[in-house]
Amino acid sequence: MDFDLSADHELIRRTVREFAEGEVAPLAEELDRTKSFPYAIVEKLGELNLMGIPFPQEYGGGGGDTLAYVLAVEELTRVDSSVAITLCAHTSLGTQPVYLFGDEEQKREWLPRLCSGERLGAFGLTEPEAGSDAGNTRTRARAQDGEWVIDGAKQFITNAGTEISGMVCITAVTGEDGADPSHPKEISNIIVANGTKGYEQGAPYRKMGWNASDTRPLTFSDCRVPEGNLLGPRGAGFKQFLHILDIGRIGVAAMGVGLAQGALDQALAYAKQRRAFGRPISKFQAIQTKLADMSTEIEAARLLVYKAAREKDAKRNFTLTAAQAKLKTGRLAVRCAEEAVQIHGGYGFIEEYPVCRFYRDAKILTIGEGTDEVQQMVIARALGA
Repeated sequence: MDFDLSADHELIRRTVREFAEGEVAPLAEELDRTKSFPYAIVEKLGELNLMGIPFPQEYGGGGGDTLAYVLAVEELTRVDSSVAITLCAHTSLGTQPVYLFGDEEQKREWLPRLCSGERLGAFGLTEPEAGSDAGNTRTRARAQDGEWVIDGAKQFITNAGTEISGMVCITAVTGEDGADPSHPKEISNIIVANGTKGYEQGAPYRKMGWNASDTRPLTFSDCRVPEGNLLGPRGAGFKQFLHILDIGRIGVAAMGVGLAQGALDQALAYAKQRRAFGRPISKFQAIQTKLADMSTEIEAARLLVYKAAREKDAKRNFTLTAAQAKLKTGRLAVRCAEEAVQIHGGYGFIEEYPVCRFYRDAKILTIGEGTDEVQQMVIARALGA
């Protein structure tokens, strides 16, 4: 068992860390305060070939593996969660369905633009009545004259309403609605391009955190797309989106580790320069205990996230480990952000200090990509309970 990263993985960690500290950190506070989407940063991520890390080079991707992707997400989140979730949702949720389930024509049409960052991808699963109960999809798509006619609504969707948003992969009921127990609900995944008539993006939400990312509701009213926009076999959507969620949990778990590490970095630096009673507060045992516990928990959580990535890359079942990693890291991010604010004292409550933003950004990591309660359910089922 080797816990060391390869030279290639160390290179991507170092590259993204330098980019995050040099390009993202100076802008993070302003982007959060003004709620501005980081267009320039996303463009640079594309130039660095980071918007399509885990996809084959033949489609314009980076040719990397899941672990490389995890490292990039972790390093970005150490500095700013809004930039990280933009990359994460684009890669894990927006682009993965096309790569995994799309036919060759769909891949050739979309992957080069998505992997380059020219266009952003989004994933439309959550609805007003289909949150944790994701199978309770109400959006419908009916086949008519060589088209899918879509009616319905989605909410809490990331990356769908920017100037560079290209498409959203949505779940929709395409046949049986599940009212008859002997005929299960038929759900399919369909690509809807931005600019399609009948597809509208609502106003962005006012959020607690992730203020520089794009999150908004979507509506579909007599929205017509070609039948060829179906992703994979008709009726395979439920199985497809469960697999996509498993993959997405690895990315969000990496965000949890990254945020926790960023909180520790900020807390340690502040504790070493802040003086009280004639010495740095880092010399007081009460502060040292907090820092030591944070460091230990982060390292354990990081290994769990890397294990999930390696399991996926080895083509083994990673559902259990991904859920464990997501559950562990979301809670850890919240706890580390809180401790970092506490170590900063009154300054932790002031927006000029990154830990204030980290504290607001952390909570969603226990909700998005499946709540903690959903992760516990997934884990218990995998254990055979």
